[in-house]
Amino acid sequence: MNAFMDRDFLLKTETAKTLYHGHAEGMPIIDYHCHINPMEIYEDKRYDTITEVWLGGDHYKWRAMRSCGVAEKYITGDASPAEKFQKWGSTIPNLIGNPLYHWTHLELQRYFGITEPLNGDNAMEIYAKCNEQLKELSVREIIRRSNVKLICTTDDPADDLRAHELLAADPTAPAAVLPAFRPDKAMRADKPDFPQYVKRLEAAVGYPIEKMEDMRRALRDRIEYFDQHRCRVSDHALDYCFCVDADEETLDDILARAKAGRGITWDEQLAYHTALLLAVGQEYARRDWVMQLHFGCIRDNSSTMFAKLGPDTGFDAICDEPNARGLAKLLDALEQAGALGKTILYSLNPGDNAAIGTVMGAFQTDSAIPGKVQQGSAWWFNDHKPGMEAQMTSLMTLGAFGTFNGMLTDSRSFLSYTRHEYFRRILCNLFGQLVEDGEYPADLERLGQMVENISYNNTLRYFRFDEILKNA
Repeated sequence: MNAFMDRDFLLKTETAKTLYHGHAEGMPIIDYHCHINPMEIYEDKRYDTITEVWLGGDHYKWRAMRSCGVAEKYITGDASPAEKFQKWGSTIPNLIGNPLYHWTHLELQRYFGITEPLNGDNAMEIYAKCNEQLKELSVREIIRRSNVKLICTTDDPADDLRAHELLAADPTAPAAVLPAFRPDKAMRADKPDFPQYVKRLEAAVGYPIEKMEDMRRALRDRIEYFDQHRCRVSDHALDYCFCVDADEETLDDILARAKAGRGITWDEQLAYHTALLLAVGQEYARRDWVMQLHFGCIRDNSSTMFAKLGPDTGFDAICDEPNARGLAKLLDALEQAGALGKTILYSLNPGDNAAIGTVMGAFQTDSAIPGKVQQGSAWWFNDHKPGMEAQMTSLMTLGAFGTFNGMLTDSRSFLSYTRHEYFRRILCNLFGQLVEDGEYPADLERLGQMVENISYNNTLRYFRFDEILKNA
């Protein structure tokens, strides 16, 4: 029987152990998509309790606690930090097979040196140990210990990027911290807060947005502003993939009604959204940015809890809407518009893995960029062991796996960098099994280089982060 989460955790063959310890383990981290606050890096935030750093904003954990019958008071309510941690500790033993069990114990081991499994009986003892160590474990120290070289946050077009300016000018910054362009609020004209958002965007650009071309111009101007702040990547959330055409007069009318709060149909929203995706895609391609498309999510399913807590609080789900045809039409439209540059595709529905693999293979056209169109790593509800194995196996089967960009955290917690370790262990174990089964030669030099590329080097080159880091 293997020891619990020991040095060779998840590594089942000697080849896997050699690949991980000899190649993956020491590679730096590039976290090219996350939701952390860059000002907390600049200010070198310190946490009073492990509850704050672990449970504050982590809707993965919140969902698990609710599933174990924990009252909302101890999740997002006014219970004390110690009470909330006690409830989390009591939840943990029930999470056998859940990635939260592995992530929790990786973080306890790597950042706090605690190897005993967390449970309700020892929660307060572990709580005290972690809190004592947090006195020396600031945000910057966490980043340094994690060997993180570059971080991309998630930023709205109307953001002033002040934190990024401060970090870029700070020679003591623990890593390069870059913005990522996330224009979802500008593209969701169907949302009730859209009129207020347009006013915010108008304030950022300094002119009124009356017609569709004004909106395109505003987004182009903000892309230019982000580019001046070293941005290399955008991020778009779609419910599902679509491509709906409309003429300019129709688009102007859609925007005018949405701005006035008079409401638009779903088909009109899709037409408006499509037009803006084509517009910003042209800018991304021209600037050699990477466009990320996330789709396959049904958000805010509990109206009751959305009214109480708002979005991103643990009430989202996988969408089973078919995506293959819409994705193919969208990529084709982007290609015809000269807007299909480097693109990464993520679906929350694991059933989309094969569709993504085959559709993206149809658009690797006339490009010297290895893997110009990529499938992203297993996302959100799929970033567990079987989900990662399924995504990587599908990509191996249908694509050129050696060009894969590997892992990201997609997290709101600074302790989540261990997810890169989790991914790398699973990656090396997959490679080791292929060698063990005689499906790939035991060429450890070539395999080791591939592991290093997927862990770090591919991302460094694909996003042009090497240009940033060589000047750091």
